[in-house]
Amino acid sequence: MAALDSSMQEGLLVDRAWFGRQGIESTAVDYYLRSGKIESLVHGLYRKPGPPLKWQQVVYSLIVLGHDVHVGHLTALSYHGYEHTLKLGVAQRIRLYSTRSLPSWVGKVDIGPGFIKMKRNLFPDGSIGLINVSFGTWDWPIPYSSAERAFIELASTLETREDILQAKLMLEGAANLRPMLLQSLLEACGNIQTKRLFLWLARTIGHPWYKHIDISRINLGTGKRQVVSGGTLDAQFLITVPKEVQDGQQEPLF
Repeated sequence: MAALDSSMQEGLLVDRAWFGRQGIESTAVDYYLRSGKIESLVHGLYRKPGPPLKWQQVVYSLIVLGHDVHVGHLTALSYHGYEHTLKLGVAQRIRLYSTRSLPSWVGKVDIGPGFIKMKRNLFPDGSIGLINVSFGTWDWPIPYSSAERAFIELASTLETREDILQAKLMLEGAANLRPMLLQSLLEACGNIQTKRLFLWLARTIGHPWYKHIDISRINLGTGKRQVVSGGTLDAQFLITVPKEVQDGQQEPLF
């Protein structure tokens, strides 16, 4: 039992391959199962018996099992204190970014509120704008998007008038974003529409940090982009945006 006790922490989810890397043979795993030292959650996934799982334990376990994942988008914005603008009473699924497909067991483990794997990879340098947040008894480091990165991630998924107005409400409360980090993130971001939409929101709101962003260093591409249908064309960033939001630099879309 010494090998199991010393290597498998409470709350960690592991598979047979993980046991093998710890030098624990398959026959020993079967013994631990029969004796109740570990339990099977779904086929091929194990943990020590204990209290109900938390979603952070699932995320850290993915990292231990070799997945490059981080918590981002609305989940990270909630961690950074912007949850008061989210819909009250609605359980938000955990937004995860991963460089590859997540194992099927992520959707089978009985844990609320569940996970969403975000599809768009915005940053070729995956580590830019990430922070580690300690969790649990062992201070497990879980990568989260900084508020700056999370707002850009949010901008990448805005498709409707309601989405944009909600994002604007959230960004209005973000007076303390760091312009140097935003500059680095926007220069590294590979999605043209996302950058234009974030910068439009930032300009419209007018936080002081926006004035410190050097737009000339950011690749914004060419041509017009339609974000919302029937909207107004912004003359600077050449995207269609909701008519309700005006700051003097929109023009009718003919």
